[in-house]
Amino acid sequence: MDRYNFKTVEEKWQKFWHKNKVFSSKLDKTKKKFYCLEMFPYPSGKIHMGHVRNYTIGDVLARYKTLQGYNVLHPMGWDSFGMPAENAARQNNLDPKTWTESNIKTMRSQLKKLGLSIDWDKEISTCSEDYYKHQQEFFLDLYDKGLVYRKENYVNWDPVDETVLANEQVVDGKGWRSGATVERKKLNQWFFNISKFSEDLLQGLDALENWPNKVKVMQKNWIGKSFGCEVEFKIESEKPIESIKCYTTRPDTLFGFSFLALSVDHPLAKYYEEDKEFQKFREECSKTGTTEESIASAEKLGFKTDMIAVNPLDKNMKVPVYFANFVLMDYGLGAVFGCPAHDQRDLDFAKKYNLKITPVVKPEKDKDFKINNEAYTGEGYLCNSDFLDGLKVPSQSIIKTIEFLEKNNLGTKKTNYRLKDWGISRQRYWGCPIPIAYDENDQPIKIPRDMLPVKLPEIEKLSNTGNPLDSEDNWKFFILDGKKYRRETDTLDTFVDSSWYFLRFCSPHNLDRGFTQEEANYWMPVDQYIGGVEHAILHLLYSRFFMQALSYKNDDFKLKEPFDGLFTQGMVCHETYKDQNNKWLSPDEVTSEDGKKFYKKDNPSEKIIVGPTESMSKSKKNTIDPENIIKNYGADSVRLFILSDSPPEKDVQWSDQGMLASFKFVQKLWTLNSKILDKIKNNDQGSEGNDLAKFTNQLINKITQNLEKFHYNVIVANFYEMYNFLIKEIDKPIKKEILIENYKKILIVMNPFIPHFSNECLSTINENQISWPEISKEDLIEEDINFVVQINGKKRAILKIKRDVVEKEILEIIKTNLEIEKFLKDKTIKKSIFVPNRLINIIL
Repeated sequence: MDRYNFKTVEEKWQKFWHKNKVFSSKLDKTKKKFYCLEMFPYPSGKIHMGHVRNYTIGDVLARYKTLQGYNVLHPMGWDSFGMPAENAARQNNLDPKTWTESNIKTMRSQLKKLGLSIDWDKEISTCSEDYYKHQQEFFLDLYDKGLVYRKENYVNWDPVDETVLANEQVVDGKGWRSGATVERKKLNQWFFNISKFSEDLLQGLDALENWPNKVKVMQKNWIGKSFGCEVEFKIESEKPIESIKCYTTRPDTLFGFSFLALSVDHPLAKYYEEDKEFQKFREECSKTGTTEESIASAEKLGFKTDMIAVNPLDKNMKVPVYFANFVLMDYGLGAVFGCPAHDQRDLDFAKKYNLKITPVVKPEKDKDFKINNEAYTGEGYLCNSDFLDGLKVPSQSIIKTIEFLEKNNLGTKKTNYRLKDWGISRQRYWGCPIPIAYDENDQPIKIPRDMLPVKLPEIEKLSNTGNPLDSEDNWKFFILDGKKYRRETDTLDTFVDSSWYFLRFCSPHNLDRGFTQEEANYWMPVDQYIGGVEHAILHLLYSRFFMQALSYKNDDFKLKEPFDGLFTQGMVCHETYKDQNNKWLSPDEVTSEDGKKFYKKDNPSEKIIVGPTESMSKSKKNTIDPENIIKNYGADSVRLFILSDSPPEKDVQWSDQGMLASFKFVQKLWTLNSKILDKIKNNDQGSEGNDLAKFTNQLINKITQNLEKFHYNVIVANFYEMYNFLIKEIDKPIKKEILIENYKKILIVMNPFIPHFSNECLSTINENQISWPEISKEDLIEEDINFVVQINGKKRAILKIKRDVVEKEILEIIKTNLEIEKFLKDKTIKKSIFVPNRLINIIL
């Protein structure tokens, strides 16, 4: 081929890989394993450029490790339960299973066109009965361990999706999928006892050396370990109430105490249940979600009681007790003391109800310190605090206050965690059925294991609102041992599905168990996990919990962490476009001659408003269809471009010019390949080749180091450097065997990035058995080095000199260098500081 025909080449090699099961993996204890896994996709219908980037990053690593001789597991699956499928089924009058399987078929075909080194024989789908049967078994195992329970509790209710959301699934007070404002609702729910492992999950982060620090910090903050004090407040009331306990991390601000606030679910609420105003207030509270974010953004509301709380540090300080919408029973003890001067939430509440605001912490140098509209939460010294005045905040103040409270039996030092138990019940059809039923007294029983899986019933048409399973009486009610039972109609949160799928990949065809211990012990943990940082708290934390839960009371399962290494890739971004009516336009709908002014394709006179570059999203229509790009430019060009523009952990800016440049570069590499083949065929027995061998060795070293550090964009730059070197070197007389040997090595190090091209070129020189080339350390030593010359500490020149030149020789070279000589003219050298092979500093 004069011109590189990527369509023919890519189709050829993809067929070869599939037919010969090149990427099929199996347990082999004679080889060192490497488990490479990217976060599996939701089958929405089409892959997007984010998928292309994510799976290309992982594929480069998987191919590299394979070439190094590792036994590589690189599987693919589908996170296929969830609301989008259910909503699509309602809108299109079809069942979710058909919609999901059709999407999987399409997306599988698209991913295969990228030439990924995936072991497709290990493909799984979470909506498959073969998958969720084992999930139901795990649920029952955790139930037997006491790690699953059911209780009535306030939950985050998404009024659009009509389902419960975990705290982690509420973003800025809104549902993570629907975007609807979340409400508070009381329901009977199933929970995983994730909080039992708060300390284990926190401590485990320290051992994850190959995780990004930002992710570990996010998890630490979410787990939220805090040291504080449980304080008892005496209560004055006509009701039989003696005291109220509350947990606080800031007991040192007690002298700024101006109110006590209770949750509407606090046990003391029973004394106000007949009060109509309190009933109204409780209903109003339900309009606020249960997350800290939704509470922080909501208007602070209170219901004043007839109770009075006494400050334990000063019995003369007495404050009112309120029920407040920002206090939840799940946090602390359902009671907080308000110090408005030093907590913004408390300040907003105090100003609304005209309560006293007393600053008790002041900055070190601010004598006229006052609180206006913003609470002061910084460091300083205690003031207006009687015997505590002058203590440094927080280093001294908290410890000293807790010591006083404990000594006088007024409080107890406590450790608390922000992490709350994971509510896993979802009011929807398209999810894993919970393997629980209820007897006539509403008492739960486990579904017998020989009846698993509990399958979803086939429903011809899903109802537009509510949970469809509630209406399926033939499925919901059944007879067991002569007794009638009612099935649980809630299904599991889809994040349960993705909390253990990495274990299923170890034994995807085992029908008896979710995984075998032998295979899990060999493959786990995942050596390199790749996905978006947006999953830092949800999926990644839940997966870590699941491993803790499986190992709990199980001597056979020793694994505690699922992912040894974690890499979080950036987004793929594109400019946004709007027409004159403020409607979003896709890149296909706009045109530009100079890349600066844009016009509508179907109306060239209408100017387009170019917006900021943002991550690609369907809502803003700034997406690029990967299938079309692969069709027009080829998979290798797409892979090369998506890795070339920026470091993988950073966002990448889509560029049509950049895509075209990558395509042209592959064509140039093909032209180079033809020239090299011609040189080989001409049997040119040159006498040289040392420069090529040396360059190749150094190239291998650079690429190897950059691969280990995920510096993929730098490697693409190395390829351009390689091309520029070879296009000149090829005209020199080179020994045939040296040319073949080194060109083979170059093609191999390119293989993880542009595998179709690499394999095709290797086949032209009859090289089929390939492995990662070894590095010759001798060739890494540069004979010439850059040597810095400083005068009085200032850099004045960089000299290209031979390695290991001694100080005396350096000084002789400097005296004859015109660039440096002008700084030395008519001056005496007092001394010199010499660092071998690096620099000399001349002191005048």
